[in-house]
Amino acid sequence: MRLPSPKDYVPATAAGRSFAITSLINAIGTGLYLAGSAVFFVRSVGLTNAQVGLGLAVSGVVGFLTTVPIGALADRLGAKPTLVALQLWRAGGFVALAFAQGMVSFTVISCCLAAAEAATQPMTQAVASATTEGTDRTRTMAIVRTVRNVGFSLGALLAAPLLAADNVWTYRGIVLGTAGAFMVSAAMLARVRTATTATAQKKVNPLAALRDFRDWRYLLLTALNGVLNLHTTILSVGISLWAIHSTQVPAGFLPVLILVNTVMSIVLQVPVSRMVESPGGAQRALRLSGFALTLCCLALAASGAPSSALVAGAVLLAACVLLTFGELWQAVGGWELSYEFAPEDGKGIYLSVFSLGNTGQRIVGPALLTSVVIATGPAGWIGLAVVFALAGLLVVPVTRLLGAVPPRPVEKKEVAS
Repeated sequence: MRLPSPKDYVPATAAGRSFAITSLINAIGTGLYLAGSAVFFVRSVGLTNAQVGLGLAVSGVVGFLTTVPIGALADRLGAKPTLVALQLWRAGGFVALAFAQGMVSFTVISCCLAAAEAATQPMTQAVASATTEGTDRTRTMAIVRTVRNVGFSLGALLAAPLLAADNVWTYRGIVLGTAGAFMVSAAMLARVRTATTATAQKKVNPLAALRDFRDWRYLLLTALNGVLNLHTTILSVGISLWAIHSTQVPAGFLPVLILVNTVMSIVLQVPVSRMVESPGGAQRALRLSGFALTLCCLALAASGAPSSALVAGAVLLAACVLLTFGELWQAVGGWELSYEFAPEDGKGIYLSVFSLGNTGQRIVGPALLTSVVIATGPAGWIGLAVVFALAGLLVVPVTRLLGAVPPRPVEKKEVAS
């Protein structure tokens, strides 16, 4: 893997460059919100920790159920107009959230936001792919992911002085600033000229889209990708809880792991994306992801044994590096395969179905990591390593099944007039 040049981080088309800037602004708003959301929920909305968890869990289920119908609507209206509408929807939702009081309003608004946010990822992939052609679409998505990581960091930095002010209006300012970022993002996105025009499905009933989806091979790929997407929960929940309760590493070491992951993601995502330019590269990337995550879990299982904080920290650092490579390979392999095996007249539905793997792991993953893996100690991590190894081994036969049979469009339903 050769070292990247600055040119590698610039999309090939003007539309791709515009979309990357739009994604940066969007990510700054998201980073601003993520950094201050926990404090905002408690000190402005007036919720307990349990109420926050319940509200977010309910909204996660809503996001899971609405993603595919919105994807079907995108096949009818177009991915870019749908994504613009989703950004405006999110902006309005965050304005409402800024003034929410109590559990009921918080849950209702969070559900509305979750529906938009869950559908945003597949629509982002569809629009990014439409700004370019061929294998460069994966490089463009890699650039978008890179600038999003930069944007998250910038947003978190912007939130710091607002949080330090410790005032209800500064907390609301964080949420309103997020809404403003989405408004700007929507305005810029509306001006992006896409390089390709997808075939539209004029008569798809969005509410029946999930029920009528029949491509079980694509669902297998979705499930495999969802399993590999557990790296997200391992980073956000698993490593931290395991390190605090089962290793000799001090809590102050945990931000170092997050920093290593962020820096590696920013620097290496684009170079790693070149893998898909070769035949079979996407399958190889997804398979390598499974094996890297297997080694990561084995390292985490071993990190609880050393009595030295220095040795335990070194093992955790190795696990974090392996986790990050698993994340990078999973991202590029998933992007390429999900797009490759989706029919032209059903990109919105197929990509939305594919995103359900990630949405599902966000719902199931935290409970799995905390109640099963961490609760059973090193044996839990070893068991999860076996799951990742099986997922990596199954990538080739599943993609062969998909390659042997052309993608089958979802059944078209007439919309009652």
